[in-house]
Amino acid sequence: MTRSPSVLSLALPALVVLAAEPLYLLVDTAVVGNLGTVPLGGLAVGGALLAWAAGLLNFLAYGTTARAARRAGAGDRTGAVAEGVQATWLALALGLTVLVLFQLLAGPLTRLLAGGPGAVAVAGEQWLRVASFGVPLLLVSLAGNGWLRGVQELRRPVRYVVTGSLVSLLLCPFLVHTVGLGLIGSAFANVTGQALTAALFVRAIAREGVGWRPRPAAVRAQLFIGRDLLLRAVVLQVSFLAAAGVAARAGTAQLGAHQIALQLFFFLALVLDAYAIAAQTLVGHALGANRPADARSTATRVGLWGLGTGLLVAVLLLALRPMLLPLFTDDPAVLAQAEVVWWFLAGMQPVAGVVFALDGVLMGAGDVGYLRTVTIGAAVLGFLPLSLLAGPLDWGLAGVWTGLCLFVALRLVGVLVRVAGDRWLTAPATVGT
Repeated sequence: MTRSPSVLSLALPALVVLAAEPLYLLVDTAVVGNLGTVPLGGLAVGGALLAWAAGLLNFLAYGTTARAARRAGAGDRTGAVAEGVQATWLALALGLTVLVLFQLLAGPLTRLLAGGPGAVAVAGEQWLRVASFGVPLLLVSLAGNGWLRGVQELRRPVRYVVTGSLVSLLLCPFLVHTVGLGLIGSAFANVTGQALTAALFVRAIAREGVGWRPRPAAVRAQLFIGRDLLLRAVVLQVSFLAAAGVAARAGTAQLGAHQIALQLFFFLALVLDAYAIAAQTLVGHALGANRPADARSTATRVGLWGLGTGLLVAVLLLALRPMLLPLFTDDPAVLAQAEVVWWFLAGMQPVAGVVFALDGVLMGAGDVGYLRTVTIGAAVLGFLPLSLLAGPLDWGLAGVWTGLCLFVALRLVGVLVRVAGDRWLTAPATVGT
């Protein structure tokens, strides 16, 4: 019998893919930042809108992984690759729709996010109109990541994503400064890298020799999974926006500290999400091969990996706090507020590690309907009420971050209860094929 790959051997390549885009954005921000505050503000506005759209549609990776892994586990590699073909068609359709919407609404959206008309809104609109041509390409890459993860090939996505990111990294300063395109050069570099990455993923499917004919039933089944993951993502976005609004009303120092801690939370979530991707692949294969005991064993292993990594991250955050915080700000008021939030950020990491890992277990089993319900319930009962009450009750950032901690804790209870039972082992991941 073929030995299953280890959790770590799948998680490490996944982490590289997850980290490539944020690291590129950091370099892009540094390059554009040398142009001045207006181009930097335009990049922030346009980039936020693009990231928001990509975040809502990342079900193309997660949903495809679950379905492809189930087929690959059953010995049907052709069927697993076919899931990638259908996901690619869906990615193109959704990407072109988003592209058209951004071309029509770029002006109003950037003015809304920039707080009204002005130089920053104009710069953001110009950047978004060019960069949005990369949306269909980005979604095609998400679909490609999905089916390759499903067949337990995680090294190829690393090569493809890193290749595209390196091209963007080299082009960005060249187009922005050497050629003199300014902010628009950043957008062209972004699209060029995404085009190369998408082309590599499409070539990978073409080499498998699977037909390219669209199959409406398979696309509908992927949309069925996508609907639940999309609703889940929308609730998450609304919750974080509400928390940011409360922090902004509390004061400039509170907002600055909240932004620092939140960006660290998102970055650390990428690290812990690598276990979720490994879990998806392993659980999907085990259930596809009708080995529920292996799926349950995987749930235990990734949960422990998530817990251990979360504990390590918490210790490092607390130990390195005196060195890390000054890297973000030297404002005494912001530092004082960040000190308060830091304890919440560190304390939630072990819990978040288990939650994210077990999220991947349930996604791999196709149990996304339950995940949707748990996430929405935890947001409505925990995150949103405490965040919104933090303002009128003068709880400040402590109230907002207590809400975030409760949100993660409620999700932990929900996923532990589910994984302890048996229903997730029979979730219909391949409905509609």
